[in-house]
Amino acid sequence: MKILDNILEHNQTFVETKQYEKFETSKFPDKKLVILTCMDTRLVELLPNAMNFRNGDVKIVKSAGAIVANPFGSIMRSLLVAVYELGAEEICVVGHHDCGMSKLNAASFLEKTKKRGISQEKIDLLRYSGLDLDKWLQGFDKVQDSVLHSVDVIKNHPLLPADVRVHGLVIDPGTGKLDLITNGYE
Repeated sequence: MKILDNILEHNQTFVETKQYEKFETSKFPDKKLVILTCMDTRLVELLPNAMNFRNGDVKIVKSAGAIVANPFGSIMRSLLVAVYELGAEEICVVGHHDCGMSKLNAASFLEKTKKRGISQEKIDLLRYSGLDLDKWLQGFDKVQDSVLHSVDVIKNHPLLPADVRVHGLVIDPGTGKLDLITNGYE
């Protein structure tokens, strides 16, 4: 059976047996916090539990490496929507140790795209159109520096109100231990 078939079969039972009832909440975060974190699978349940959050407490935005690569891209837009439309008053950027983005290499990545059928012509077209693929596909050396960079981009965004506090943390995906990188109250 294919993954999608498994999902749909499970979902039918989930809905019929009303398992959704234990997750009922509003769209507004009870703790008035939005978290930007990595899409790493180890963090799906670990991060909210390590931070003592339940369903409905916070908004969680995910991107590879918890990186705000473009101050006017979809990640920053999501954070601003959380602030203006959903009542978030604070933002936490949470990176993690052993992140795949720390190992990302543009040349290696592009070789993998070619092996999956992406032509050199398409890659050249992206470069010709002005996209700096080497920069766009660049990882980071230290997760702490990456978190500080994302915090800086968020804090200095022209549409972010000055009263919104932006914090930076790093989590250990093995233990859940949080290290404070920058305290938005200071």
